[in-house]
Amino acid sequence: MSEKSDGAWYIISVAAQRAEVHEQTLRHYERLGLINPARKGSSPHSPRLYSDRDIDRVMQIRSLMRDLGVNLAGVEAILHMKDRMEKMQEELAQEMLLLRDQHAAETRRLKEIIERLQKGSSS
Repeated sequence: MSEKSDGAWYIISVAAQRAEVHEQTLRHYERLGLINPARKGSSPHSPRLYSDRDIDRVMQIRSLMRDLGVNLAGVEAILHMKDRMEKMQEELAQEMLLLRDQHAAETRRLKEIIERLQKGSSS
């Protein structure tokens, strides 16, 4: 359960109430892989614990279905693409940080070379 740090945790009845769905709907979404609640223990029969992030995702599913008329297969495709895009954005941000650090190191190195050359030519 420690891999998620999404704020508060809720048992299925509270999560269903917060997401305004039936508990069976949450179980169904989990079976489809649309949500992935944490488990309190290692057993598959351990109580499910839903985060605020899980509840937000259920509300996104409901909105796609209700407001846009998307069926569950479409929702699955949309959420898969959204998850993939978010992962790619995180990877891009990491790469940008790495490139920024490399650029700063190279800039420092070149400045040091310039300083040494200037000192050498002034002697």
